Amino acid sequence: MPNHIRNIVERINQLQEELEVALGEKAEQFSYSIENQRIKFKSDTIKWQKQFKLGLPKYILGAPLLHILSAPVIYSLVIPFIIIDLWISLYQAICFPIYGVKKVRRRDYITFDRRHLAYLNIIEKLNCAYCSYGNGLLSYCLEVAARTEAYWCPIKHANKMRAYHKWYGGFSEYGDAENYQADRLRNIAAVSQDDNSQDPAE
Repeated sequence: MPNHIRNIVERINQLQEELEVALGEKAEQFSYSIENQRIKFKSDTIKWQKQFKLGLPKYILGAPLLHILSAPVIYSLVIPFIIIDLWISLYQAICFPIYGVKKVRRRDYITFDRRHLAYLNIIEKLNCAYCSYGNGLLSYCLEVAARTEAYWCPIKHANKMRAYHKWYGGFSEYGDAENYQADRLRNIAAVSQDDNSQDPAE
C-alpha cells in the first residue's frame, strides 16, 4: 500500500480515537456512566431531564398531520428489516466459518440505549428504538458485506464513491494485475482476524 494512503488511514484511526475521548467527556458533562455496558444516570440528573419531557397529548396534537399519516410507511420497513437481519445472520453463520472469515458481532452494531433518557416520552422512545435498529442493522450488514468483499474481490474501484468501508483502504489498486493475488491473500488474512486486532491497511 502506498505510504500516503497508509498515512491517511492512520489519521482516520487517530481521529476515531479523538472522537471516543470527546464522547467520554460528554458522558461526564451529562452525568452518566457506563458500567458493564449498562448506562447509569445520577438521580438528580433524571429529575432534571424529566423537566424537558413532552407529554403525549401535547406531542401528538403538535405533530403535523402528514407525519402521522406517513408513520405506517416508515414502520412497514420493520418487515424487510427483520428478514434481512435473519438472512444476513444465517449467511455469515454458514459461510464465514467455511471461508475462515471472522464473524461480525451483531451486538457491536445494534444498541438500544436511548430508552434510558428520561426526557423522551413513550412514542419518542419507540421511534428511537426503531431508528437504532434500522441504522444499526444496516451498519451490521455493511460490515458483513465488507468482509465478504475483502475475501472474494478486494479491488478498489476506478470510479469515485461517496463512502468507503473500513477494509477498502487495504484493497488492491484498480488495474494492478501484478500484485492482485498477493493483495488478495493479505486481505483474506486480515478478515480472518478479529476486527479490532488487525488493521486492514497493513
